[in-house]
Amino acid sequence: MLRSVVAQRLLPRSAHAFPRALPIAMEHPDPNPNPDKPPQPPYPVGVVAALEAAKDPSFRARPTLFSREFSLHDRVALVSGANRGLGLEMALALIEAGARAVYCLDLPKEPGDEWLTVRDYTEKLDFGQGKKGGRLEYVSADVRDQRGLWAIGDMIGDKEKRFDIGIAAAGILKPHTSCLEYPSEQFKEVMDVNVNGALNTAQAAGRQMHRFNTPGSIILIASMSGSITNRDHAWTSYNSSKSAVLQMTRSMACELGPLGIRVNSISPGHIYTTMTAAYLDTQPGLMRKLAGMNPLGRLGRPDELRGVVTWLASDASTFCTGSDILISGGHHSW
Repeated sequence: MLRSVVAQRLLPRSAHAFPRALPIAMEHPDPNPNPDKPPQPPYPVGVVAALEAAKDPSFRARPTLFSREFSLHDRVALVSGANRGLGLEMALALIEAGARAVYCLDLPKEPGDEWLTVRDYTEKLDFGQGKKGGRLEYVSADVRDQRGLWAIGDMIGDKEKRFDIGIAAAGILKPHTSCLEYPSEQFKEVMDVNVNGALNTAQAAGRQMHRFNTPGSIILIASMSGSITNRDHAWTSYNSSKSAVLQMTRSMACELGPLGIRVNSISPGHIYTTMTAAYLDTQPGLMRKLAGMNPLGRLGRPDELRGVVTWLASDASTFCTGSDILISGGHHSW
């Protein structure tokens, strides 16, 4: 198990040089050399598969939706903020979908008990016919350290010889603070983790996808707070940071689309996690108040993001990029 904060063995030889530079000009071939027709999947899918079966009596009609399109078989992923909470939930979902290895990045030097328990669980997963699950790897890292994140990306690429999925889930939220009194340094801290950290994580993944010419998927975790202002919440810095993540998603999607790299974001609403419970459970009536702010009348669970994360990471969503998926129980719809 890897447990290193951008240790010397992961860093470039020169302390002043950035890890492995990539050419500025992106010179990969056009992913769709025939723009008059959309590119076809490498195997018959859906109605096309049915038509092929009708033409060839020897054609083996097998369902592909979960065995191929949604499958992450043998893929390699990086998830930041994955020591616990939503990041860890997403990392586990990727393993269950067939990923070979998921590298979980977070600030603590050593993984917490929750991460270790999940790691042990993944090692016991039985996929049938003697097949076991992939590996969860822990890497201590600070997402604000661009050079360090790039070096970690290089290390993963060197070891795995591929890189398919990057999820930027690390983020912080500061206590309620009036926008008229908000300390500049605190505002910078939130932006540095939530915005710069998302960029650094996306770069670490995208550089390796570019390196291996992989049509990968980058997923940035935003928030419904990037699209709306939560009532009675003095969260100017957090809301601003998540709005920036939404624009970052669109901008990166447009730049990386020609390489076949997709970039999307997920905007969760109020989710009851170990982290949020520490605050919600001490505020009588707050959970009920927040639950009453969406049509479903409840808070969300971390596992309710598993499906959309798997969809965005997989070939089931190959025509989706530059999009934001709101998972808020309808909170944003009022």
